[in-house]
Amino acid sequence: MKPALSVALCAFTLSAAMAAQAQTAPPAPTPGAADPTFSAYALAQQCAAKSDNTAQGQCVGAVRGIVRGYQYGVLFLSQRVSLPVDETKRVSLCLTDTKVSSIVDDFIADAKQVNEADLRRTPAEVAVLGSVHAHHACS
Repeated sequence: MKPALSVALCAFTLSAAMAAQAQTAPPAPTPGAADPTFSAYALAQQCAAKSDNTAQGQCVGAVRGIVRGYQYGVLFLSQRVSLPVDETKRVSLCLTDTKVSSIVDDFIADAKQVNEADLRRTPAEVAVLGSVHAHHACS
């Protein structure tokens, strides 16, 4: 009888521990939700670390991904909705022969003009695209 009681007690303890862990685990992010750790501040810090090759690679990859994703979104929208020429031009980016490194430099310079608290609250995507539109809008 004692071995059965011991096994039952072990099973109960294990299930109680698992239930407690399930209750204290942080909730999973909702699909499509922005990553709060990927703020304009975090990206600007990463991009400003010029001597860190890993940070530079991550910075360039993030900026390139943000810009390309936006461009594909504009292309997707323009194929499905009839937009006036002026509107399409307004949301387009003119990046012919523009190096990612110059986009990164523009972003870092723009980020330095914004206070830290605002950068921490701003998603990186919004800040990068705002900077790119300021410097490379089609006019």
